[in-house]
Amino acid sequence: MPKEFSRGQRISEQIRRELADLIRLEVKDPRVGFITLTDVELSADYAHAKVFFTSMTGRDDLEEIMVGLRRASGFLRRELGRRVRIHTTPQLHFVYDQSVEEGARLSKLIDDTVAADRRHARDSED
Repeated sequence: MPKEFSRGQRISEQIRRELADLIRLEVKDPRVGFITLTDVELSADYAHAKVFFTSMTGRDDLEEIMVGLRRASGFLRRELGRRVRIHTTPQLHFVYDQSVEEGARLSKLIDDTVAADRRHARDSED
């Protein structure tokens, strides 16, 4: 029976959960208060982690959020090293995740197209 998740995937998910808790409970910087971590991608040697996030404010405060995350990265890495037992605590690289925004945009396009098709079908019946 094959394993459902590799060790790397389990560690990535644990890192995502721990970082989310740390940001929510320990980081006092208001610039990073309204973000959601969506994914973590670890390099094969666990030396680097891309931490993907979205923001409740969208792209409006993205630059300030990035500054806040960069400032907190040392603290986050140190605390992560205490909470997650792996041979190397990864360097954290924060990346804005556009997928939620893009998904909402595509959903709106689909809804608009369906509504236009319904209007067109109704108009052609008359």
